[in-house]
Amino acid sequence: MTPEAQRTRIIYGSLIVAVALGIALRSRGAHAFKLQANATSPRAVGKRFPPELTVSDLHATIKEWDVPTKGAHPHDPAVGMDGALWFTEQMQNKIGRVDPSTGAFKEFPLKVDNSGPHGLVSDAEGNVWFTGNFAHYIGKLDVKTGEAKEYKMPDPKAEDPHSLVFDSEGILWFTVQVGNFVGRLDPKSGRIDLLRVGQVNAHPYGIQVNGQGVPFFCMFFTNKLGSINPKTLDLQEYGLPKGTRPRRLAIDDHDLVYFTDFEGGNLGRLDPKTGDVKMWPSPGGAKSQPYGITITPDGMVWYSESGVKPNTMVRFDPKTEAMARTNIPSGGGTVRNMAATADGRVYIACSGVNKVGVVIPAR
Repeated sequence: MTPEAQRTRIIYGSLIVAVALGIALRSRGAHAFKLQANATSPRAVGKRFPPELTVSDLHATIKEWDVPTKGAHPHDPAVGMDGALWFTEQMQNKIGRVDPSTGAFKEFPLKVDNSGPHGLVSDAEGNVWFTGNFAHYIGKLDVKTGEAKEYKMPDPKAEDPHSLVFDSEGILWFTVQVGNFVGRLDPKSGRIDLLRVGQVNAHPYGIQVNGQGVPFFCMFFTNKLGSINPKTLDLQEYGLPKGTRPRRLAIDDHDLVYFTDFEGGNLGRLDPKTGDVKMWPSPGGAKSQPYGITITPDGMVWYSESGVKPNTMVRFDPKTEAMARTNIPSGGGTVRNMAATADGRVYIACSGVNKVGVVIPAR
């Protein structure tokens, strides 16, 4: 392992421990907040609602498979153009694929040693793109040949590309956590533009694009979300309640931004048009550490609780504000990210137990 890769891995682990130790107890009622863009001291308005959270048992089937390579530490899942479950094998330098209908696996070793593949996403042509989190690059895997092309970060300080997402124009947007950047990559030209996040040590984390082509990202070590103007590359910040630590996010059909509050144990929602923020306590409590999140085509919000044993899957209904919850059979070992399929299933990667899986809601 190179000294740079070792340093990144140590920092990565330290961040998780530091945030976990900083968890604070707080009131468990749902709250509404009114915030302004770039606000640093949001103020609560309105009243608590609802006084008690409605939680029921989640009726779903969770099917899991063992990753063939031991110690793979599957980090992020993605839905391939062929419907397969793709995933990164962060600690074994591979990209994996499983066919959920047969359970058949295929693994693609990466030629760059100790790449530390982290986030991944499929493009319109079926190629799988991933972040080489330990090796300072973004990769493009040709699934037909198994060959990967590397796009190196243009700034040595951008040492740990993290999460990534495509917009409707085929531009790839990504975060660089410890390097404190967000950026874009044009696959046609190979050009990479890096934007330094204004707040020091903001730790840009999860990223998604709304219906207008605007990327939104979490500023994990702050109580803020950010967005990027795709034309001017200007950055905008959105204040969240004090003590919130947004880690992953998902955007619905109305461009409302849902996020997991890892430190406070809440599910949150930002309306970027008004600045309104609403928070719902997670069923597992203040130390439940909500993490991976996605939205299925029916509008249901799904997320994981990584701070409870076993990890859980939670489904939130925005219309009724009711939650349903079930345990992950293997325990999960930390579900860091998830991805929704077109038919309403949810792909998960269970990093601590070396498994990947699919959540199938009862019909």
